[in-house]
Amino acid sequence: MDKEVLIFLHMDDEHPGYIADYFLQRNIPRRIVRCYKGEPVPKLDDSIAGLVFMGGVMSVNDELPWIASEVNLIEAALHKGVPLLGHCLGGQLISKALGENVTENPVKEVGWHDCHRSDSSANDDWLGDVEDPFVMFHWHSETFSVPADAQLLFSSSHCKNQAYSYGDRVLAMQCHVEMTLPLITRWITNWREDLELETESEQNFEQINQQLATKITALNRVADSLYGRWLASFSP
Repeated sequence: MDKEVLIFLHMDDEHPGYIADYFLQRNIPRRIVRCYKGEPVPKLDDSIAGLVFMGGVMSVNDELPWIASEVNLIEAALHKGVPLLGHCLGGQLISKALGENVTENPVKEVGWHDCHRSDSSANDDWLGDVEDPFVMFHWHSETFSVPADAQLLFSSSHCKNQAYSYGDRVLAMQCHVEMTLPLITRWITNWREDLELETESEQNFEQINQQLATKITALNRVADSLYGRWLASFSP
């Protein structure tokens, strides 16, 4: 493929994780963009195959100039039919561009929690033969509303709106399907002081770290289904 996928990061210690590995294995050109560090918003032209937006510690409601710039870019991509994929903050950016609200979730959701497939007509298309329920990694305190003409794909007991598809080329997720073993190890090590609480919706460091390799392997299988379906929406 000659066109490239742009991956937008939002923190200095962030890495795209499994989606970068997925693209590399399939020889898909990709480029990292860091608008939060002052990099200009790329021009949306025919060289771009799709846009991927990763997570961040900030809120989409924060009055940061680069947030408005990325939302404007997403709006332009929606108008042109450019495929969009959002993880956590990225899913919230897509939701905001679609005119949806991002508000506090009833509880903070952190750690490994089961997700259940919805009865949406698009569910099998995006999740294929993924088991129900399946485990997903979470780290968020906010949630997005789902557009009326979108398809809710799955939910957890702590956050209903975990992921939705919009049309044929847009996937917005509140959860973190991009985790790899090195990435999650860095996260829980660097932010260990924030992982001391243990509640029904929040796991502590020890809980998250249990059987980590096994959970990552299962998570990668879910990512294979979601990312594969998203790539299938690319124009030739």
